Amino acid sequence: MERKEIESAVEAILFASGEPVQVKRLCAGLELARPAVERALQDLRDYYAYDRRGIRMVQMEDSWQLCSAPEFGNAVHRALEIRKPAKLSQPALEALTIIAYYQPTTRAYVDQIRGVDSAYTMSLLLNRGLIEECGRLQVPGRPRLYRTTKQFLRAFHLNSLEDLPELTEGGDTLELEDEVQMRLGEHGEIVAAEAAEEETE
Repeated sequence: MERKEIESAVEAILFASGEPVQVKRLCAGLELARPAVERALQDLRDYYAYDRRGIRMVQMEDSWQLCSAPEFGNAVHRALEIRKPAKLSQPALEALTIIAYYQPTTRAYVDQIRGVDSAYTMSLLLNRGLIEECGRLQVPGRPRLYRTTKQFLRAFHLNSLEDLPELTEGGDTLELEDEVQMRLGEHGEIVAAEAAEEETE
């Protein structure tokens, strides 16, 4: 396959999927070696970004996905009549931060750091697909372990967890760097911190 044909085939697969697709799945579908597929993915990402197209290529660890450009989010919402999503509260952001930096971790550990019961908050994060169960801790009671999801990476525009900014600890609270002082909408979009609305914990 020629280079442009590979790019077109990759584009078609990602568009048809609508979900993140692993590189190995793309390689299998195209019957090509990984370097050729990765080159096509990177070229497509650069093309969409450079030409300011309405779609973007998003990388989440070893998976890629096509999504709409964030600057056109309001237009997409209006055209498709998508309800404005509820915003996460400060307690939810705190719990998400703890899980992101200390995963896999238990709800008890989140409770310990926050100093309050996080049952409702954890349930909210699970329902919005920002965290997921990933096994059980091998201790008496076998508490569930939690980790962040690819949706979390997409929401914060991270390729992997290694791209998280440095976490600083001050007293009993966790403070994120300025660029991550945000709220996540119901569908994973980022909402400015000052515009966030408080929710019942």
